Amino acid sequence: MAPRALALIAGGVLAALTLGPIAAVLIRAGGLATLGPGDWQALRFTLWQAFLSALFSTVLAIPVARALARRRFRGRGLLVALMGAPFILPVIVAAMGLIAVFGQNGLVNLGLAALGLPRIDIYGLHGVVLAHVFFNLPLAVRMLLQGWLAIPAERFRLAASLGLGPRATWHVLEAPLIRRIAPGAFAVIFVICLTSFAVALTLGGGPRATTVELAIYQAMRFDFDLGRAAALALLQLALALVAGIVALRLSRTAGFGAGRDRVVPRWDGQGALARAGDALALLAAALFLLVPLASVVLRGLPGLAELGPQTWHAAGHSVSVALGSTALCLAWALPLANRRGELLSLAAIAISPLVLGTGYYLILRPLVNPFDLALVVTAMVNALMALPFALRILRPEAETVEAEYGRLRATLRLTPLAWLRVVWVPRLRRPIGFAAGLSAALAMGDLGVIALFADPDRATLPLQVYRLMGAYRMEAASGAALLLLALSLGLFWLFDRGGRVRADT
Repeated sequence: MAPRALALIAGGVLAALTLGPIAAVLIRAGGLATLGPGDWQALRFTLWQAFLSALFSTVLAIPVARALARRRFRGRGLLVALMGAPFILPVIVAAMGLIAVFGQNGLVNLGLAALGLPRIDIYGLHGVVLAHVFFNLPLAVRMLLQGWLAIPAERFRLAASLGLGPRATWHVLEAPLIRRIAPGAFAVIFVICLTSFAVALTLGGGPRATTVELAIYQAMRFDFDLGRAAALALLQLALALVAGIVALRLSRTAGFGAGRDRVVPRWDGQGALARAGDALALLAAALFLLVPLASVVLRGLPGLAELGPQTWHAAGHSVSVALGSTALCLAWALPLANRRGELLSLAAIAISPLVLGTGYYLILRPLVNPFDLALVVTAMVNALMALPFALRILRPEAETVEAEYGRLRATLRLTPLAWLRVVWVPRLRRPIGFAAGLSAALAMGDLGVIALFADPDRATLPLQVYRLMGAYRMEAASGAALLLLALSLGLFWLFDRGGRVRADT
Protein backbone atom coordinates (compact mmCIF):
# COMPACT_ATOMS: atom_id res chain seq x y z
CA MET A 1 0.00 0.00 0.00
CA ALA A 2 1.32 3.48 -0.92
CA PRO A 3 2.48 5.78 1.91
CA ARG A 4 -0.09 8.40 0.92
CA ALA A 5 -2.91 5.87 1.21
CA LEU A 6 -1.61 4.72 4.60
CA ALA A 7 -1.51 8.34 5.77
CA LEU A 8 -5.09 8.95 4.61
CA ILE A 9 -6.35 5.82 6.37
CA ALA A 10 -4.48 6.64 9.59
CA GLY A 11 -5.72 10.24 9.50
CA GLY A 12 -9.33 9.16 8.92
CA VAL A 13 -9.24 6.69 11.81
CA LEU A 14 -7.65 9.31 14.07
CA ALA A 15 -10.31 11.91 13.21
CA ALA A 16 -13.12 9.41 13.83
CA LEU A 17 -11.73 8.32 17.19
CA THR A 18 -11.27 11.89 18.44
CA LEU A 19 -14.38 13.59 17.06
CA GLY A 20 -16.75 10.63 17.38
CA PRO A 21 -16.91 10.67 21.20
CA ILE A 22 -17.65 14.42 21.22
CA ALA A 23 -20.48 13.84 18.76
CA ALA A 24 -21.88 11.10 21.02
CA VAL A 25 -21.79 13.43 24.04
CA LEU A 26 -23.44 16.24 22.04
CA ILE A 27 -26.23 13.95 20.85
CA ARG A 28 -26.81 12.71 24.40
CA ALA A 29 -26.81 16.28 25.73
CA GLY A 30 -29.11 17.62 23.03
CA GLY A 31 -26.68 20.38 21.95
CA LEU A 32 -24.20 22.87 23.36
CA ALA A 33 -24.88 24.86 26.50
CA THR A 34 -24.09 28.52 27.15
CA LEU A 35 -20.90 29.25 29.04
CA GLY A 36 -21.09 31.28 32.25
CA PRO A 37 -18.75 33.88 33.83
CA GLY A 38 -16.94 31.19 35.79
CA ASP A 39 -16.16 29.33 32.57
CA TRP A 40 -14.63 32.44 30.95
CA GLN A 41 -12.57 33.03 34.09
CA ALA A 42 -11.34 29.44 33.84
CA LEU A 43 -10.45 30.07 30.18
CA ARG A 44 -8.39 33.16 31.02
CA PHE A 45 -6.53 31.36 33.79
CA THR A 46 -5.94 28.34 31.55
CA LEU A 47 -4.44 30.41 28.74
CA TRP A 48 -2.17 32.40 31.07
CA GLN A 49 -0.83 29.43 33.02
CA ALA A 50 -0.37 27.39 29.81
CA PHE A 51 1.55 30.23 28.16
CA LEU A 52 3.82 30.75 31.18
CA SER A 53 4.37 27.01 31.65
CA ALA A 54 5.24 26.40 27.98
CA LEU A 55 7.47 29.48 27.84
CA PHE A 56 9.49 28.63 30.96
CA SER A 57 9.74 24.94 30.02
CA THR A 58 11.04 25.68 26.51
CA VAL A 59 13.40 28.53 27.41
CA LEU A 60 14.94 26.73 30.39
CA ALA A 61 15.39 23.58 28.28
CA ILE A 62 17.70 25.31 25.78
CA PRO A 63 20.84 25.58 27.97
CA VAL A 64 20.24 22.11 29.44
CA ALA A 65 19.86 20.45 26.03
CA ARG A 66 22.89 22.34 24.70
CA ALA A 67 25.00 21.18 27.62
CA LEU A 68 23.95 17.56 27.13
CA ALA A 69 24.61 17.78 23.39
CA ARG A 70 28.21 18.97 23.67
CA ARG A 71 29.41 17.32 26.89
CA ARG A 72 30.43 13.70 27.42
CA PHE A 73 30.86 12.53 31.00
CA ARG A 74 30.44 9.38 33.06
CA GLY A 75 26.81 8.76 33.97
CA ARG A 76 25.47 11.01 31.20
CA GLY A 77 23.09 8.36 29.85
CA LEU A 78 21.71 7.68 33.33
CA LEU A 79 21.23 11.40 33.92
CA VAL A 80 19.32 11.78 30.64
CA ALA A 81 17.06 8.85 31.57
CA LEU A 82 16.43 10.08 35.12
CA MET A 83 15.73 13.63 33.98
CA GLY A 84 12.91 12.25 31.84
CA ALA A 85 11.25 10.60 34.82
CA PRO A 86 9.09 13.57 35.97
CA PHE A 87 7.22 13.68 32.67
CA ILE A 88 6.15 10.05 32.99
CA LEU A 89 5.23 10.21 36.68
CA PRO A 90 1.55 9.96 37.63
CA VAL A 91 0.49 13.49 38.49
CA ILE A 92 -0.57 12.82 42.05
CA VAL A 93 2.72 11.02 42.81
CA ALA A 94 4.75 13.89 41.36
CA ALA A 95 2.63 16.41 43.25
CA MET A 96 3.48 14.58 46.48
CA GLY A 97 7.16 14.91 45.62
CA LEU A 98 6.83 18.63 44.85
CA ILE A 99 4.96 19.28 48.09
CA ALA A 100 7.70 17.42 49.98
CA VAL A 101 10.23 19.89 48.53
CA PHE A 102 8.29 23.14 48.05
CA GLY A 103 5.33 22.72 50.46
CA GLN A 104 4.81 24.49 53.77
CA ASN A 105 6.97 21.93 55.57
CA GLY A 106 9.13 21.13 52.56
CA LEU A 107 12.88 21.31 52.23
CA VAL A 108 12.88 24.73 50.58
CA ASN A 109 10.67 26.38 53.20
CA LEU A 110 12.63 24.78 56.02
CA GLY A 111 15.80 26.24 54.53
CA LEU A 112 14.19 29.68 54.13
CA ALA A 113 12.94 29.59 57.71
CA ALA A 114 16.42 28.71 58.95
CA LEU A 115 17.75 31.78 57.13
CA GLY A 116 14.99 33.99 58.55
CA LEU A 117 13.37 34.49 55.15
CA PRO A 118 9.59 34.33 54.44
CA ARG A 119 8.13 31.03 53.33
CA ILE A 120 6.84 30.47 49.80
CA ASP A 121 3.36 29.19 49.00
CA ILE A 122 3.15 26.43 46.41
CA TYR A 123 -0.60 26.83 45.88
CA GLY A 124 -2.09 29.09 43.20
CA LEU A 125 -0.83 30.21 39.80
CA HIS A 126 2.86 29.91 40.69
CA GLY A 127 2.32 26.41 42.06
CA VAL A 128 0.53 25.28 38.91
CA VAL A 129 3.27 26.76 36.70
CA LEU A 130 5.99 25.22 38.87
CA ALA A 131 4.39 21.78 38.59
CA HIS A 132 3.95 22.11 34.82
CA VAL A 133 7.58 23.12 34.36
CA PHE A 134 8.59 20.14 36.51
CA PHE A 135 6.61 17.82 34.24
CA ASN A 136 7.41 19.37 30.86
CA LEU A 137 10.99 20.60 31.14
CA PRO A 138 12.31 17.05 30.51
CA LEU A 139 10.11 16.74 27.42
CA ALA A 140 11.40 20.02 26.01
CA VAL A 141 14.99 19.00 26.79
CA ARG A 142 14.66 15.69 24.95
CA MET A 143 12.97 17.30 21.93
CA LEU A 144 15.73 19.88 21.64
CA LEU A 145 18.42 17.29 22.34
CA GLN A 146 17.14 15.09 19.52
CA GLY A 147 17.43 18.09 17.21
CA TRP A 148 20.97 18.87 18.37
CA LEU A 149 22.05 15.27 17.83
CA ALA A 150 20.54 15.36 14.33
CA ILE A 151 23.00 18.06 13.19
CA PRO A 152 25.56 16.12 11.11
CA ALA A 153 28.98 15.99 12.71
CA GLU A 154 30.43 17.27 9.43
CA ARG A 155 28.79 20.64 10.08
CA PHE A 156 30.69 21.05 13.34
CA ARG A 157 33.90 19.86 11.66
CA LEU A 158 33.41 22.50 8.95
CA ALA A 159 32.69 25.19 11.54
CA ALA A 160 35.91 24.27 13.38
CA SER A 161 37.97 24.26 10.18
CA LEU A 162 36.64 27.72 9.30
CA GLY A 163 37.67 28.99 12.71
CA LEU A 164 34.15 29.90 13.83
CA GLY A 165 34.01 30.93 17.46
CA PRO A 166 31.24 30.04 19.95
CA ARG A 167 29.09 33.02 18.96
CA ALA A 168 29.39 32.33 15.24
CA THR A 169 28.70 28.60 15.75
CA TRP A 170 25.61 29.56 17.72
CA HIS A 171 24.26 31.82 14.95
CA VAL A 172 25.12 29.47 12.08
CA LEU A 173 24.16 26.07 13.52
CA GLU A 174 22.37 26.22 16.86
CA ALA A 175 20.04 29.22 16.56
CA PRO A 176 18.43 27.85 13.34
CA LEU A 177 17.94 24.54 15.15
CA ILE A 178 16.11 26.26 18.01
CA ARG A 179 13.91 28.19 15.58
CA ARG A 180 12.99 24.89 13.94
CA ILE A 181 12.35 22.77 17.06
CA ALA A 182 11.34 25.16 19.86
CA PRO A 183 8.00 26.41 18.41
CA GLY A 184 6.73 22.85 18.07
CA ALA A 185 7.89 21.97 21.58
CA PHE A 186 6.19 25.12 22.91
CA ALA A 187 2.94 24.19 21.13
CA VAL A 188 2.88 20.63 22.46
CA ILE A 189 3.57 21.78 26.04
CA PHE A 190 1.01 24.57 25.68
CA VAL A 191 -1.64 22.05 24.64
CA ILE A 192 -0.66 19.71 27.50
CA CYS A 193 -1.13 22.54 29.97
CA LEU A 194 -4.46 23.48 28.37
CA THR A 195 -5.81 20.12 29.49
CA SER A 196 -4.37 20.33 33.01
CA PHE A 197 -6.66 18.68 35.54
CA ALA A 198 -4.88 16.92 38.40
CA VAL A 199 -2.28 19.68 38.77
CA ALA A 200 -4.95 22.38 39.08
CA LEU A 201 -7.01 20.19 41.39
CA THR A 202 -4.02 19.53 43.67
CA LEU A 203 -2.14 22.84 43.57
CA GLY A 204 -4.66 25.34 42.22
CA GLY A 205 -5.66 26.65 45.60
CA GLY A 206 -9.24 27.75 44.86
CA PRO A 207 -11.84 28.79 42.25
CA ARG A 208 -9.60 31.56 40.87
CA ALA A 209 -7.10 28.89 39.75
CA THR A 210 -9.58 26.69 37.88
CA THR A 211 -8.62 25.37 34.44
CA VAL A 212 -10.98 24.49 31.59
CA GLU A 213 -10.36 20.78 32.18
CA LEU A 214 -11.29 21.17 35.84
CA ALA A 215 -14.44 23.05 34.78
CA ILE A 216 -15.31 20.12 32.49
CA TYR A 217 -14.89 17.73 35.40
CA GLN A 218 -17.14 19.87 37.58
CA ALA A 219 -19.78 20.08 34.84
CA MET A 220 -19.82 16.30 34.41
CA ARG A 221 -19.20 15.10 37.95
CA PHE A 222 -21.37 17.46 39.97
CA ASP A 223 -23.90 18.94 37.52
CA PHE A 224 -23.96 16.22 34.79
CA ASP A 225 -24.26 19.10 32.31
CA LEU A 226 -22.99 17.30 29.19
CA GLY A 227 -23.83 20.26 26.94
CA ARG A 228 -21.60 22.60 28.95
CA ALA A 229 -18.85 19.96 29.11
CA ALA A 230 -18.99 19.51 25.33
CA ALA A 231 -18.89 23.27 24.75
CA LEU A 232 -15.81 23.60 26.95
CA ALA A 233 -14.19 20.62 25.21
CA LEU A 234 -14.73 22.17 21.76
CA LEU A 235 -13.35 25.48 22.99
CA GLN A 236 -10.28 23.64 24.29
CA LEU A 237 -9.90 21.87 20.94
CA ALA A 238 -10.08 25.15 19.00
CA LEU A 239 -7.37 26.71 21.18
CA ALA A 240 -5.09 23.72 20.65
CA LEU A 241 -5.53 23.78 16.88
CA VAL A 242 -4.75 27.51 16.75
CA ALA A 243 -1.59 26.93 18.81
CA GLY A 244 -0.59 24.08 16.50
CA ILE A 245 -1.10 26.13 13.33
CA VAL A 246 0.99 29.00 14.70
CA ALA A 247 3.78 26.65 15.76
CA LEU A 248 3.88 24.86 12.41
CA ARG A 249 4.06 28.16 10.52
CA LEU A 250 6.93 29.31 12.71
CA SER A 251 8.89 26.05 12.38
CA ARG A 252 9.31 25.86 8.61
CA THR A 253 13.06 26.38 8.73
CA ALA A 254 14.96 23.79 6.70
CA GLY A 255 17.13 21.22 8.43
CA PHE A 256 20.91 20.72 8.09
CA GLY A 257 20.83 17.90 5.56
CA ALA A 258 22.19 14.39 5.87
CA GLY A 259 25.59 13.36 7.15
CA ARG A 260 27.61 10.17 7.17
CA ASP A 261 26.68 9.27 10.77
CA ARG A 262 30.25 9.73 12.00
CA VAL A 263 30.87 10.70 15.59
CA VAL A 264 33.15 13.75 15.71
CA PRO A 265 34.09 15.52 18.97
CA ARG A 266 32.71 19.01 19.48
CA TRP A 267 35.35 21.75 19.27
CA ASP A 268 33.06 24.58 20.35
CA GLY A 269 32.42 25.52 23.96
CA GLN A 270 35.73 24.28 25.36
CA GLY A 271 36.53 27.43 27.34
CA ALA A 272 36.32 27.59 31.10
CA LEU A 273 33.30 29.91 31.06
CA ALA A 274 31.36 27.65 28.68
CA ARG A 275 32.19 24.56 30.74
CA ALA A 276 31.10 26.29 33.95
CA GLY A 277 27.84 27.45 32.32
CA ASP A 278 27.02 23.96 31.07
CA ALA A 279 27.83 22.42 34.47
CA LEU A 280 25.62 24.97 36.22
CA ALA A 281 22.71 24.33 33.84
CA LEU A 282 22.95 20.56 34.33
CA LEU A 283 23.29 20.85 38.12
CA ALA A 284 20.30 23.19 38.45
CA ALA A 285 18.11 21.00 36.24
CA ALA A 286 19.17 17.83 38.05
CA LEU A 287 18.39 19.30 41.48
CA PHE A 288 15.03 20.69 40.38
CA LEU A 289 13.93 17.43 38.76
CA LEU A 290 15.58 14.72 40.85
CA VAL A 291 15.12 15.90 44.44
CA PRO A 292 11.29 15.50 44.33
CA LEU A 293 11.84 12.19 42.58
CA ALA A 294 14.18 11.05 45.35
CA SER A 295 11.54 11.90 47.96
CA VAL A 296 9.06 9.63 46.14
CA VAL A 297 11.61 6.79 46.16
CA LEU A 298 12.47 7.18 49.86
CA ARG A 299 8.82 7.21 50.88
CA GLY A 300 8.02 4.20 48.69
CA LEU A 301 10.75 1.78 49.73
CA PRO A 302 9.15 0.72 53.06
CA GLY A 303 5.82 0.14 51.31
CA LEU A 304 7.11 -2.46 48.84
CA ALA A 305 6.64 -5.16 51.49
CA GLU A 306 2.95 -4.21 51.76
CA LEU A 307 2.09 -4.99 48.11
CA GLY A 308 -0.51 -7.72 47.68
CA PRO A 309 -1.60 -9.93 44.73
CA GLN A 310 -4.09 -7.32 43.48
CA THR A 311 -1.31 -4.79 43.05
CA TRP A 312 0.85 -7.23 41.07
CA HIS A 313 -2.12 -8.17 38.85
CA ALA A 314 -2.74 -4.46 38.27
CA ALA A 315 0.92 -4.06 37.33
CA GLY A 316 0.54 -6.82 34.73
CA HIS A 317 -2.52 -5.09 33.29
CA SER A 318 -0.62 -1.82 33.07
CA VAL A 319 2.30 -3.41 31.22
CA SER A 320 -0.10 -5.03 28.73
CA VAL A 321 -1.91 -1.74 28.17
CA ALA A 322 1.39 0.10 27.74
CA LEU A 323 2.73 -2.34 25.14
CA GLY A 324 -0.52 -2.35 23.16
CA SER A 325 -0.76 1.42 23.33
CA THR A 326 2.84 1.81 22.10
CA ALA A 327 2.31 -0.47 19.12
CA LEU A 328 -0.88 1.36 18.15
CA CYS A 329 0.72 4.78 18.60
CA LEU A 330 3.66 3.92 16.33
CA ALA A 331 1.30 2.40 13.75
CA TRP A 332 -0.42 5.81 13.60
CA ALA A 333 2.70 7.95 13.94
CA LEU A 334 4.88 6.53 11.17
CA PRO A 335 2.49 7.24 8.27
CA LEU A 336 1.41 10.58 9.80
CA ALA A 337 4.93 11.98 10.37
CA ASN A 338 4.29 15.26 8.51
CA ARG A 339 2.91 18.71 9.26
CA ARG A 340 -0.72 17.85 8.56
CA GLY A 341 -0.49 14.71 10.64
CA GLU A 342 1.03 16.59 13.57
CA LEU A 343 -1.66 19.25 13.44
CA LEU A 344 -4.38 16.60 13.29
CA SER A 345 -2.87 14.75 16.25
CA LEU A 346 -3.06 17.82 18.50
CA ALA A 347 -6.80 17.15 18.75
CA ALA A 348 -6.01 13.95 20.64
CA ILE A 349 -4.57 15.73 23.69
CA ALA A 350 -6.71 18.85 23.28
CA ILE A 351 -9.92 16.90 23.84
CA SER A 352 -10.67 16.16 27.45
CA PRO A 353 -10.01 12.51 28.38
CA LEU A 354 -13.16 12.73 30.52
CA VAL A 355 -15.21 13.64 27.45
CA LEU A 356 -13.48 10.95 25.39
CA GLY A 357 -14.19 8.33 28.03
CA THR A 358 -17.84 9.37 28.38
CA GLY A 359 -18.26 9.38 24.61
CA TYR A 360 -16.80 5.91 24.21
CA TYR A 361 -19.04 4.68 27.02
CA LEU A 362 -22.13 6.05 25.26
CA ILE A 363 -21.04 4.51 21.94
CA LEU A 364 -20.23 1.07 23.32
CA ARG A 365 -23.11 0.69 25.78
CA PRO A 366 -25.74 -0.36 23.20
CA LEU A 367 -23.34 -2.88 21.64
CA VAL A 368 -21.33 -4.54 24.42
CA ASN A 369 -20.65 -4.23 28.10
CA PRO A 370 -18.14 -1.32 28.22
CA PHE A 371 -16.48 -2.76 31.32
CA ASP A 372 -15.42 -5.87 29.35
CA LEU A 373 -13.38 -3.62 27.03
CA ALA A 374 -11.88 -1.45 29.74
CA LEU A 375 -8.24 -2.33 29.02
CA VAL A 376 -8.68 -2.18 25.23
CA VAL A 377 -10.31 1.24 25.34
CA THR A 378 -7.68 2.46 27.79
CA ALA A 379 -4.88 1.34 25.46
CA MET A 380 -6.52 3.10 22.51
CA VAL A 381 -7.06 6.38 24.39
CA ASN A 382 -3.49 6.28 25.70
CA ALA A 383 -2.22 5.81 22.15
CA LEU A 384 -4.22 8.87 21.10
CA MET A 385 -2.84 10.90 24.00
CA ALA A 386 0.77 9.91 23.18
CA LEU A 387 0.47 10.45 19.41
CA PRO A 388 1.25 14.21 19.40
CA PHE A 389 4.44 13.59 21.38
CA ALA A 390 5.51 10.81 19.03
CA LEU A 391 4.89 12.96 15.95
CA ARG A 392 6.73 15.96 17.44
CA ILE A 393 9.72 13.65 17.96
CA LEU A 394 9.50 11.90 14.58
CA ARG A 395 8.42 14.65 12.18
CA PRO A 396 11.61 16.76 11.94
CA GLU A 397 13.76 13.72 11.20
CA ALA A 398 11.15 12.15 8.92
CA GLU A 399 10.96 15.30 6.82
CA THR A 400 14.76 15.43 6.60
CA VAL A 401 14.92 11.80 5.44
CA GLU A 402 12.21 12.43 2.85
CA ALA A 403 13.97 15.53 1.54
CA GLU A 404 17.40 13.89 1.34
CA TYR A 405 16.46 10.43 0.06
CA GLY A 406 13.09 10.92 -1.68
CA ARG A 407 14.64 11.34 -5.15
CA LEU A 408 16.88 8.33 -4.59
CA ARG A 409 13.81 6.27 -3.73
CA ALA A 410 12.15 7.32 -6.97
CA THR A 411 15.32 6.60 -8.99
CA LEU A 412 15.75 3.13 -7.52
CA ARG A 413 11.98 2.49 -7.60
CA LEU A 414 11.96 1.20 -4.05
CA THR A 415 8.75 -0.46 -2.92
CA PRO A 416 7.12 0.95 0.26
CA LEU A 417 8.32 -2.10 2.21
CA ALA A 418 11.89 -1.75 0.94
CA TRP A 419 11.83 1.99 1.70
CA LEU A 420 10.77 1.27 5.28
CA ARG A 421 13.33 -1.51 5.77
CA VAL A 422 16.36 0.04 4.07
CA VAL A 423 15.98 3.78 4.67
CA TRP A 424 13.08 4.92 6.84
CA VAL A 425 13.40 2.76 9.95
CA PRO A 426 17.24 2.73 10.10
CA ARG A 427 17.45 6.52 9.71
CA LEU A 428 14.67 7.08 12.28
CA ARG A 429 15.84 4.41 14.72
CA ARG A 430 16.77 6.83 17.49
CA PRO A 431 13.60 9.00 17.44
CA ILE A 432 11.43 5.88 17.03
CA GLY A 433 12.97 4.38 20.16
CA PHE A 434 12.47 7.61 22.10
CA ALA A 435 8.87 7.96 20.89
CA ALA A 436 8.10 4.32 21.77
CA GLY A 437 9.61 4.68 25.24
CA LEU A 438 7.69 7.87 25.91
CA SER A 439 4.41 6.32 24.71
CA ALA A 440 4.89 3.24 26.89
CA ALA A 441 5.77 5.27 29.97
CA LEU A 442 2.82 7.64 29.54
CA ALA A 443 0.45 4.69 29.14
CA MET A 444 1.86 3.07 32.29
CA GLY A 445 1.12 6.14 34.41
CA ASP A 446 -2.21 7.23 32.97
CA LEU A 447 -5.30 7.41 35.15
CA GLY A 448 -8.08 8.51 32.85
CA VAL A 449 -10.55 6.30 31.03
CA ILE A 450 -9.73 3.30 33.21
CA ALA A 451 -11.28 5.14 36.18
CA LEU A 452 -14.62 5.26 34.30
CA PHE A 453 -14.57 1.71 32.91
CA ALA A 454 -12.61 -0.50 35.29
CA ASP A 455 -13.95 -3.01 37.78
CA PRO A 456 -11.85 -4.56 40.58
CA ASP A 457 -10.60 -7.34 38.27
CA ARG A 458 -9.33 -4.98 35.56
CA ALA A 459 -7.58 -2.27 37.51
CA THR A 460 -4.32 -0.81 36.27
CA LEU A 461 -1.49 0.11 38.61
CA PRO A 462 -2.28 3.88 38.75
CA LEU A 463 -5.89 3.05 39.64
CA GLN A 464 -4.67 0.65 42.30
CA VAL A 465 -2.51 3.43 43.78
CA TYR A 466 -5.55 5.69 44.02
CA ARG A 467 -7.62 2.93 45.59
CA LEU A 468 -4.95 2.30 48.21
CA MET A 469 -4.81 6.02 48.97
CA GLY A 470 -8.60 6.11 49.25
CA ALA A 471 -8.42 3.25 51.75
CA TYR A 472 -5.83 5.24 53.77
CA ARG A 473 -3.20 2.56 53.19
CA MET A 474 -0.61 5.23 52.51
CA GLU A 475 2.45 3.03 53.02
CA ALA A 476 1.15 0.47 50.51
CA ALA A 477 0.16 3.29 48.15
CA SER A 478 3.70 4.71 48.32
CA GLY A 479 5.13 1.27 47.56
CA ALA A 480 2.78 0.82 44.60
CA ALA A 481 3.73 4.29 43.37
CA LEU A 482 7.40 3.33 43.51
CA LEU A 483 6.66 0.12 41.58
CA LEU A 484 4.79 2.20 39.00
CA LEU A 485 7.75 4.55 38.69
CA ALA A 486 10.18 1.64 38.26
CA LEU A 487 8.07 -0.03 35.56
CA SER A 488 7.54 3.24 33.71
CA LEU A 489 11.24 4.07 33.74
CA GLY A 490 12.10 0.49 32.80
CA LEU A 491 9.89 0.48 29.71
CA PHE A 492 11.11 3.91 28.72
CA TRP A 493 14.73 2.84 29.07
CA LEU A 494 14.26 -0.41 27.12
CA PHE A 495 12.65 1.27 24.11
CA ASP A 496 14.88 4.33 24.18
CA ARG A 497 18.00 2.22 24.57
CA GLY A 498 16.86 -0.06 21.75
CA GLY A 499 16.66 2.97 19.46
CA ARG A 500 20.15 4.10 20.47
CA VAL A 501 22.00 0.80 19.96
CA ARG A 502 25.26 1.59 18.19
CA ALA A 503 24.26 5.27 18.12
CA ASP A 504 26.13 7.87 20.14
CA THR A 505 23.70 10.00 22.18
